[in-house]
Amino acid sequence: MNDGDFLAGRFEEHRPRLKSVAYRMLGSLAEAEDAVQEAWLRLARADGEDIGNLGGWLTTVVSRVCLDMLRSRASRREEPLEDRLPDPVVLRDDSAGPEEQALAADAVGLALLVVLESLSPAERLAFVLHDLFGLPFDEIAPILDRSPAAARQLASRGRRRVRGAAPAPDSGLAAQRRVVDAFLAAAGSGDLEGLLAVLDPDMVLRAESGPGPVRTIRGARRVAGQAMAFHRFTRTHDARPALVNGAAGLVDLVDGRPRAVLGFTIVDGRIAELDIIADPEHLARIDLSDFTG
Repeated sequence: MNDGDFLAGRFEEHRPRLKSVAYRMLGSLAEAEDAVQEAWLRLARADGEDIGNLGGWLTTVVSRVCLDMLRSRASRREEPLEDRLPDPVVLRDDSAGPEEQALAADAVGLALLVVLESLSPAERLAFVLHDLFGLPFDEIAPILDRSPAAARQLASRGRRRVRGAAPAPDSGLAAQRRVVDAFLAAAGSGDLEGLLAVLDPDMVLRAESGPGPVRTIRGARRVAGQAMAFHRFTRTHDARPALVNGAAGLVDLVDGRPRAVLGFTIVDGRIAELDIIADPEHLARIDLSDFTG
């Protein structure tokens, strides 16, 4: 084995963690992969023998790449929450093996990713690296060109916004699935009261169906008022159970082809948030091969 192969092998050992960092920073699977690939290119140009802590070095590089990407979004005056939903990680619910179950257990819910989109680039980096990955502030500070105290303050601001806007979902997939099944049963029968029973009064529905802003509906009664639309949905579509970012979800199939991904955030036994991705271009960027074979 030559030095290049040895270095590539060491890099691959760190790839899953690097992609996880990048995904939580960017909310885009494709951009996360680009950030990880850029880290590999920089490593290949560097002298690997001079890098004492390869994992720390790679995390720093990926974080800086992600920070540049987030700042580029901001400079273009993009409005991520209005334009798109984060990319979900979708797995089959009924056949997840030990590796897939571990990935699902470590996943970040869509509700949190949506809130992270509203943070400034510096707040997002500080919060993600400290609160989600446990990096100390003296390691985060140089990435931001700030002092450790300033990095701590950025993470604190991000944490306050997350706590105020991202509900903590119920644990236990079986309990989550029962709520989703009750939702489908009520929708399938056009049972308005049944829908209201499983929807949090202050629930939020976000739907991305094509170019243009994400449609947002707030309040259980407004969402349940579309019961007949859900009724038609369950009668004409094949809704397959799925794990969407580690939580109970659905993949909607029409003639064997994915038409939508539904991610549920369930709090205290009720649906607090529902994210629907039905934009064909967005769906094409999501790995749904488990549902099309």
